[in-house]
Amino acid sequence: MDIKAIASSPQTPNLYETDFYAWTQEQAKLLQQGVWESLDIVNLVEEIESLGKQVRQELRNRLGVLLGHLLKWEFQPNKRSKSWFFTLREQRREIGYLLNENPSLKPYLPEALQKAYLAGIDLAAKETSLNDEHFPAECPYTIEQVLDATFFPGEPLESGQNWVVEN
Repeated sequence: MDIKAIASSPQTPNLYETDFYAWTQEQAKLLQQGVWESLDIVNLVEEIESLGKQVRQELRNRLGVLLGHLLKWEFQPNKRSKSWFFTLREQRREIGYLLNENPSLKPYLPEALQKAYLAGIDLAAKETSLNDEHFPAECPYTIEQVLDATFFPGEPLESGQNWVVEN
């Protein structure tokens, strides 16, 4: 199939709205072949900006889950579970991967932490018997603590919680 014929076909201007996947494949081929004049620049710019926003959103979402579980861990020590522990570990690991793959997100961490903390409070209040007023209004943890695989706030881990393994 001739990529120039695709680029100049009458359906190309609407392809972005009618078949997004086909549009992405077409744009990739045009880029690979250096057919710059046929690129859908307006929509390419929009999509690239959107991708960056999605990565920031993923960081905030993962931090929100992590913070919610840290709050549950600290404020309901008698209900700590293997599930909570592994959620903490998984979110920390995934955030680490995200930051390694996108190091320019690191300066955004303080802002992301503050935004994600509100989601963390919501999660903790929803999944515990505590009201959201029970939790501190400001995030009580530093970003270093939040991302530290050995940080578990509140009372010390009880013996018998043998699912807590060293990293």
